[in-house]
Amino acid sequence: MTRYAVPDVAPQQPHCTEIVIRRSRFLAQCAHTPDPAAARAFVEQIRRLHADATHNCWAYAAGAPGDTAQIGSSDDGEPHGTAGRPMLQIVLHGGVGELCVVVSRWFGGVKLGTGGLVRAYQDSVRENLATLPLRQRVPECSLQLTLGYAHLDALRRMLPTFEARIECEEYQADARMQLRLPLEHVDAFTVALAGISNGAAQCSVLTEESTD
Repeated sequence: MTRYAVPDVAPQQPHCTEIVIRRSRFLAQCAHTPDPAAARAFVEQIRRLHADATHNCWAYAAGAPGDTAQIGSSDDGEPHGTAGRPMLQIVLHGGVGELCVVVSRWFGGVKLGTGGLVRAYQDSVRENLATLPLRQRVPECSLQLTLGYAHLDALRRMLPTFEARIECEEYQADARMQLRLPLEHVDAFTVALAGISNGAAQCSVLTEESTD
């Protein structure tokens, strides 16, 4: 899994944008939600905050950009298929992962029609994502190494190439280290490690997880 963009905004301070279409007000709010539970909690937070809104429609995608394994959406009382699913289409194709967008609508007295609602909700999400602050999510893992002292200098020299950092180290008959590095570099790192140690170094994966 490679690194990808996620919102650089917490649910407590979501990214807000607003558009007005034929007197209806559409307020879009987006936040980083790394899992479905976080997304649902964010939706409930906005629902409580804007309980006076005519509708609080939402869409989330909890995985990497475009990943449909953990998604959800709701029209929240708008005509079926005019809000949640159209919003989700924009979310999935926006190049950003782990996000939830809630669009609160205050009805302005003029009906927009089915097509008008779809365009309004999609435009609201598009405008929000266009100015959304982003950061990189880098899936990482920890490696346990055992190698001879003769290879330590070569190991240290190659660490920056693989964005690896030493988490802990112990020196006995051999050197033992625990490293942390991006998951995307693990295969190349193990090949390089075998090269500098003539295949003598031992390497095992301890954990695999996504971190910021």
